[in-house]
Order: sequence, then C-alpha cells, then structure tokens
Amino acid sequence: MTTGQISDPFPLDEDADDGSGDGTDVLHRRAERALQAVAFDTIGAGYGEAFPAKDGQLACGSRLLARLEPGAAVLDVGCGTGDPTVRQLTAAGMRVTAVDLSDVMLALARAARYPGPHAPAFHRIDMYDLATDRAGRAWNVPGLGPRGHGGFAAVTAFFSLILLPQDEIPAVLSRLRSLLRPGGLLALGMVEADLDHVPLPFLGRELRISGYLREDLERVLVESGFAVEEQLGHSYAPASTALPPEEQLFLCCRRVG
Repeated sequence: MTTGQISDPFPLDEDADDGSGDGTDVLHRRAERALQAVAFDTIGAGYGEAFPAKDGQLACGSRLLARLEPGAAVLDVGCGTGDPTVRQLTAAGMRVTAVDLSDVMLALARAARYPGPHAPAFHRIDMYDLATDRAGRAWNVPGLGPRGHGGFAAVTAFFSLILLPQDEIPAVLSRLRSLLRPGGLLALGMVEADLDHVPLPFLGRELRISGYLREDLERVLVESGFAVEEQLGHSYAPASTALPPEEQLFLCCRRVG
C-alpha cells in the first residue's frame, strides 16, 4: 500500500506529458492528486462518520437502478469505502467496477462484504485518466481506457468531481460519456456552490473543492454530451459541527449520441 504518497505510479521522466502541453500541467495535476490521496488516506472511515446520512444519494441510485437491466455494467467513480453506492448497486445485481485514488479508501472497500451475485471490482486510478491510454499505461487497467469505450450501461459519480478544478470537469465528463454505451446513464452528485478549486478545511485536512450553481452545472453537462433528465436539490447538514450545511444536487442524465 502506498498510502497516497504518489498519485501516479508511472515514472515522471517517461510520461511527463499527456499530449496536452509541455508537461507542466501534468506534473501540477499529479502533485495536486497526491495531496488529495494523502488527505483521504488520513480521513479513511471518518468520512462515513461525518456524512452518515445518504438519503439523497441512495434515492438517486434507486432512480438509476429502475432504468437498468439485471447484471448491467456500472462504473462508480470515486467509490470511497464502497458505501453506500457500491453496496446498493451490487445488492441490485449490477456488475460494478469501482475506482478511487485513495489506497486506504480502497482497502476499506475491498474488505467489506457485498450482497448480490456479482462481486465488485476495485481499481486505483486518477479519474482524469479514465477512457485514455494512460488507464492502461500508468494504472494497469486497460479496460478503463479506450478499449472500454461504450462498455458501461451507467456511471455513478457522487461528490467525486468536486475535487477537480472546473477546467478539468468537462474533460472528465466527456471521458465518462465515452465509456457509456449509446443512451447510457449518468447519476451525478455535486454540491451547489460557485467555487473553483478553492481550499477549504475538511475533516482535519485541507481540500480544494469545486462546485457550480445548478444552471451552470446543467450547461456543463449539456456541453459535455448529456441530456439532464432529472435534477433534485437536497439540503444536508453533516454530522461534524465543523462542516457547514450544504445544498446537494443530484442529477440523472443520459448520454446523447
């Protein structure tokens, strides 16, 4: 277990550039992800203690499941400890692939017991590399790279995209879209806030958080190739008194094209 000390196992001198620039942005992004991974390694099971109620997330998951056939392939992006989404999906008979960047969160997820006929598969990968060649080259999960395009009936991403700067979120949404089959579904959870990678205290650590106002989030989704079919707001007060109440947004979307 690396406990998040590096976000990306690929040697820097062999892969300093992903083709989008001179390599500076890549190295900066990887440094930021390493800090995130360390933070969530430290938080571990404390995340579930601070956010014990997941009614909005479970309700969005239920609406997704109502539209999926038994045994459908679902990708959960930012699975954390596996609760509640991996557990909900596997209990409903879905074939779940779950990804996260935190070794500790993944260890907790893998150690849990899951109901249902199909055991979930867990992989460590930076969500930014999903659907790209780096999924295989840097993370050894080629099935989540170009060969996985069109392979999933649905993607869930509950409060994982908030860890990205706003200029990366459309790229990740487009990559998630490419992993979906035509007409595939996206269940998304975000916090409603006009924030772009702002450092905020979070369970004893500092994390950079992004958010959108709901009309801006819908615009980003549409521009990334999704139709927003349902959007619900849900007021939430974390169990930790150090964290302020928040307005959570849950969106049910469909791949267009």
